[in-house]
Amino acid sequence: MGKALLMAVDLGTSFIKSGLYDISGQCIAEAMEPVRDERPGPGIFIQKGEDLFASVLACMKQACARAENTGGTVEAIAFTGQMSGFMGVDKNWNDITTWSCSLDSRYMPYAKEQMELHKEEFLKTGGTNFPQMAPKYIWFKEEFPEESKKIKKYLMISGYVIGKLGKLDIDQAVMDTSYASWTGLADMNKGVWSEKICGSIGLEDKYLPRMVSSDYICGSLSEEYAKLTGLKSGIPLVAGAGDKVSGCLGAAIVEPGDSIFEASSYGEISCCVEEYRPDMEERRLDVLAAAIPGLYYATHFAAGSGITLDWAVNTFVRGPEENLKDAFIRADHMAAEVSPGCSGMMAVGLLGGSSMPLDGNLKGVFMGFDWSHGTGHFYRSLLESFSYDFSLALDRVRILYPEYKWDCMKMTGGGAKSKLWPQICADITGITHTTLDRNDVSMWGASILAGHAVGIFPDMKETAKQFVNDRRDFEAKHDMDEVYEKQKRIYREYTEIMGGFCEKLSASCVRSAVL
Repeated sequence: MGKALLMAVDLGTSFIKSGLYDISGQCIAEAMEPVRDERPGPGIFIQKGEDLFASVLACMKQACARAENTGGTVEAIAFTGQMSGFMGVDKNWNDITTWSCSLDSRYMPYAKEQMELHKEEFLKTGGTNFPQMAPKYIWFKEEFPEESKKIKKYLMISGYVIGKLGKLDIDQAVMDTSYASWTGLADMNKGVWSEKICGSIGLEDKYLPRMVSSDYICGSLSEEYAKLTGLKSGIPLVAGAGDKVSGCLGAAIVEPGDSIFEASSYGEISCCVEEYRPDMEERRLDVLAAAIPGLYYATHFAAGSGITLDWAVNTFVRGPEENLKDAFIRADHMAAEVSPGCSGMMAVGLLGGSSMPLDGNLKGVFMGFDWSHGTGHFYRSLLESFSYDFSLALDRVRILYPEYKWDCMKMTGGGAKSKLWPQICADITGITHTTLDRNDVSMWGASILAGHAVGIFPDMKETAKQFVNDRRDFEAKHDMDEVYEKQKRIYREYTEIMGGFCEKLSASCVRSAVL
């Protein structure tokens, strides 16, 4: 018998990734497959289930082929990936709605209507400031009535893939608890679907999947798909967890008081706590159920923060023959030469609006600049703006959970590769930021769940702690306190009032286009 291997499948928006891990936490083979999407009009972003599933199969097959000579045997497969979206399938797992992720904004009028009616309940009970599945259910039912009659279950993308791979009966459809918050349909404290919320929108619970733990074995790999991927049939299919939650496990954010900043396309801080306390006052926090039962993550994300930085570097920094990595390094160098506070300049980098607190009108703003400001000032002001945003959320965590110290934050994602941004984060929040020695925390977290489900890793907490290490500490420079504290207050004031101005600008552009 070969050595035990665990497979993680990451169901991303643009790519499907698959990795094979040994029990020492090493990825011995990985593969990546693009996912087709269709954008036939403004606000429409759809991905067909059959295209997604084909990419999953191709990716799993590639990873297995690359591990062919390792002598390993895959003992379990677990899933991670997109945490926000909506999919309806019929009794045979045929995709009826297509996978409608958070980038598909056709449902927005229904979301606004539901927020007016159920805003308090969504946060107090459901754990979210802006649900996805709840309004998308109404949107599809109202605008595609005949198609909606065919739907037997509403799912997240991982539940769809698991059901297909295992050829499960439709009544065996599942969703692990980590995904439940952003549906807007759950009672997060009880870990069940909320009768009150579901009843208010007319959604019968028979259409919802069974809510399970992240280490739940949902079924086993069917013979048909085993042949297509090069795996053996009967391998346990483990529910896994959403990418944010799986990443917290892989980064060993597993004790109350632990925290992490994932500096990625949708930057997010996640703070491990023992109970959910809704931020009803400022609405800067959502809650996610952790992969380890009994724990939660108080979270705040900035929609498209990493995408904004990519846009800035590509638009204002990158040369015609320069690769993106070198352009980012050069942008860092220019920004490092700028003093904290950018000589009186400030940015609001929320190009996609503010998610927490919710303000869809807010857009990007540069202010306070004059002829003395250069490219480095503009780039640094964006880094500082996101750090102010996350620092304000951390202030709410400190108020709601005063029993924890919150004196250190781990940092991962593309932003953790910067030599400047972790220091800016440390200075603005006042706490040490620590980069890690691995960037595959979501895939590794899914592998831990796979191993735990089949008894390879008896203790998930200890396994997580064993296979991730600190790389570098960035300690707060307290001489920066006064400068950044003033700037943070100004940032807060401006983000509270700028949405109205941005809305007027947008309306003006629309009128001009009509004229």
